[in-house]
Amino acid sequence: MTDKGQNTLPADVYLSFVSSLYGNRQTLFVGMISHVITFAFVFAKTSDPFFLLWSAFVVLIWLLRAHGMRRFDRADKTALDMAGIRYWENWYNLGAVGTTFALGTACCYSLVVSRDAFAEIACISVTFGTMVSVVGRNYGSPRTVNYMVLAACLPIAAGFLALQDFYHAVLATLVLPFAMTTRSMANGVRTFLYENVLAARDLATIADRFDAALNNMPHGLFMLDADHRILVANRRACELLHLGSQDRLKDCHLDLVLRYGVRNTFLNLEQSKAILRQLQELLSGDRSRALLQVREGLYLEFTAARRENGGAVLIFEDVTARVRAENKILHMVRYDSLTGLPNRAYFSDLVQDALTERKKPGMVGFMVLDVDDFKHVNDMKGHITGDRLLCAISERLRRLTTDKIVVSHLMGDEFILFFPNEANRRDLEARMRRFHEQLRGTYEFDGMTFLVSFSAGCVMVPSDEFRLDEMQIRADLALFETKSRAKGSVTVFEEEMDARYVDRQKLKEDLREALAADALSVAYQPMFVPDGTSIECCEALARWTHPERGPVAPNVFIQIAEEMGIVSEITRFMINRACADCATWPPHMSVSVNLSVQDLRGTSIIGVVTEALEAAGLAPHRLHLEVTESCLMEEPVKVQAILQELRARGITIAIDDFGTGYSSLSYLDQLPLDVIKIDRSFVRNIGEDARRFKLLRGTVNLSRELGLRIVIEGVETQEQLALINKYHCADLVQGYVFAAPMSPDALRDRYESLARKPGEARRRGRRVA
Repeated sequence: MTDKGQNTLPADVYLSFVSSLYGNRQTLFVGMISHVITFAFVFAKTSDPFFLLWSAFVVLIWLLRAHGMRRFDRADKTALDMAGIRYWENWYNLGAVGTTFALGTACCYSLVVSRDAFAEIACISVTFGTMVSVVGRNYGSPRTVNYMVLAACLPIAAGFLALQDFYHAVLATLVLPFAMTTRSMANGVRTFLYENVLAARDLATIADRFDAALNNMPHGLFMLDADHRILVANRRACELLHLGSQDRLKDCHLDLVLRYGVRNTFLNLEQSKAILRQLQELLSGDRSRALLQVREGLYLEFTAARRENGGAVLIFEDVTARVRAENKILHMVRYDSLTGLPNRAYFSDLVQDALTERKKPGMVGFMVLDVDDFKHVNDMKGHITGDRLLCAISERLRRLTTDKIVVSHLMGDEFILFFPNEANRRDLEARMRRFHEQLRGTYEFDGMTFLVSFSAGCVMVPSDEFRLDEMQIRADLALFETKSRAKGSVTVFEEEMDARYVDRQKLKEDLREALAADALSVAYQPMFVPDGTSIECCEALARWTHPERGPVAPNVFIQIAEEMGIVSEITRFMINRACADCATWPPHMSVSVNLSVQDLRGTSIIGVVTEALEAAGLAPHRLHLEVTESCLMEEPVKVQAILQELRARGITIAIDDFGTGYSSLSYLDQLPLDVIKIDRSFVRNIGEDARRFKLLRGTVNLSRELGLRIVIEGVETQEQLALINKYHCADLVQGYVFAAPMSPDALRDRYESLARKPGEARRRGRRVA
């Protein structure tokens, strides 16, 4: 083996080899004693003082070597560089070579000078015995081995050769193979140990890195044998399960460790057993992963990998943040963001769960709740206040639904509820009515107070017949009945409602077909000058005669058209027909057409009116457009802009049913109006109710101050007309006192008749006044 000293060996390996030279010092002491005893016996046999002197020399060398070893012990090994290590190697070599040289020279002396057989045998035996030990304790330094072999063998060979005998010369030659063998053996041991030292160092490095990676990984880890005993546990595993030091876990059974860890998480026995059962399923391969809540606010997800020897690697991580995020997302998916109540999809799941939990059939109920006049809250107080009111209602709903009633915010101001587990229909209906009564009442927030009532529709069926979509349709039908008949109450679904619903749906289809076939007609109700002598304007009224049902009331089919979103098509038909008819009337006569809320949601009405006027060749001022206050509530600024554009084109704008809204007087100044049509409610009983008549006159005076023309609707009796004429309350009068709505032909006959008899008409007008 080549010298792997200062030049090639790593410093730590080189130091370990040199340190091995200074180890096992008892052998040096034993060797020194054996050498001294041998020389003493030779001295006793030969009485040659050389051997006595040589005993003292061996002791001196041992003392010097012992002193050097103590110095080496005190030296700071961490501060040694290659030169420092070589220094201690050389120091050792001096003592070692000195000892073997002393033995070799003693052999040479006994062969050449003493010539005593005992002395020769004793010296050569102890020398070769010492050389055998060279392999065992001096392998760490090839130079030491070389020097010691040469120091011992060369004097012996020289002694044999000095005898000048053939046989002794052969012995001298045989010393060389002994020296070479000793050297080779020492180098072989050194090479073997050198390779193992490097391998051990690499293994230590790998072990350190593995340990660092294992204990710094974010996952907990248990490596288990085939019996589920823990072979390896990292620091994170102990932290997550509160297991203390990881060294204590080695060879412990997983069940015991987890029982101890789970017990420290303050879970009850059943929860602990459930966790351990899931882990056993994971380790047996029955499941691929397990998500466990080991304590409040801590979720761990476990996975297991099987090993060939039957063991397993169990890995787990803290997924609390992920679970919280998933729960948050799930909450957003399941619950309404405004009210915090379940949405319709999750409501359906909750209802299905409630039905599944039932142990026996029974009656269940479904209710739809609608907040009465909620649109008025939004319009008057703003949508933020409306949202807060919905939140307050939702909070009361939560308080009232503690007995397994399921509630959901459907949309807008509508809520749905499911009532399970009732014995009979009477009890269930009483319960739903009681719930409705508890929900209505006063709601206070942000210094505001609202008196809220609810219109409700409900349906009751046996639990095994419950179908959510079907129940909602039925409850909506009942709700529609409530709004139509008794707002603020509860209506229970009856089969007749379904029939009426089907009939209404058929009527919708028939209305759509009638519009497509231009099957509607127009009736006109004249507006007379107060003395009844002439007609100045006529209100166009839509009429529909169903081929099977006969005449359908306007309030019925107009409402249906609004529900269907086709009322603007009726408006287009009415404007076109009214303009065409008015073009055939005398020039002083105008026509008035009503606009709906839907007509004023966009600017398309401007184009409709313009095209109708151009097609009929009618002057714009002869077309009056009537709007109600309900048209102004949704988007007053937008409606005002549309009306201003129409008025700028010469069209007359009138406000219809004045006095029936929430803030009528404010519109008189804000809107571009020409005519105000005072509602019939102002005229009713004006002969008997002086207060009502004063209100009428006040409204008239205010309107005249603003430069508005006045049309009074619903005048039915001569007494009403007389008061109106006496106090000059109207520019035009519309009502049954003069004429009911009539066909275009009847209207033509009427205004032609008035034109032929102007004097009679004036006399009749004076008699009426």
